[in-house]
Amino acid sequence: MSAMLAERPTVAPSMPGPCPVIETARLVLRPHRMQDADAIANSLSDFAVARMLTRVPVPYDREDGRDWLNMVTSDLAPDWHFALTLDGVHIGVISLELRHGLWHIGYWLNRFYWGQGIMSEAVEAALDRFFRRMPGAEVFGGAFADNAASLRLLGACGFQTIGVRDIFSKARNTMGPLVEFRLSQADFAGRERRP
Repeated sequence: MSAMLAERPTVAPSMPGPCPVIETARLVLRPHRMQDADAIANSLSDFAVARMLTRVPVPYDREDGRDWLNMVTSDLAPDWHFALTLDGVHIGVISLELRHGLWHIGYWLNRFYWGQGIMSEAVEAALDRFFRRMPGAEVFGGAFADNAASLRLLGACGFQTIGVRDIFSKARNTMGPLVEFRLSQADFAGRERRP
């Protein structure tokens, strides 16, 4: 059993409200639109991006993007699914999803934008807004053991390692070790800020 599921809360969590628009120094995080399907498909058809995710199939096409967008734009769930945009261009996704009574963060970035600190900037902004709306919540996350960039990002945001488990990756079509993390508002507030 996963460490995340073993520590399920016994009461239903409060809800954060609708997905907001967040502006950072370089980015705009906004709710998704159906017009984002092509950009999502272009990014996730890159195996280097898809292989670091658990639920993304390969190949990934525009219809896969439209199916996902139909789900996340329906407003049937309390989740936040941000379109990460730079100069108006959709370059990635950050999601805060309620699964099995626990909040989880997931994200990906178009490979062209890797190594520029963009995802760190976006994740910090999303978590900051989330904890202002949900001060008592905890957020869980995970990264494959071979995803050094995500492991560093989660650590820099204050996430604490809670375990490792094997999980199936659709893109890799195999099991792989996933490092699991948990973040409280106190850990997020106490993280070391980058200069």
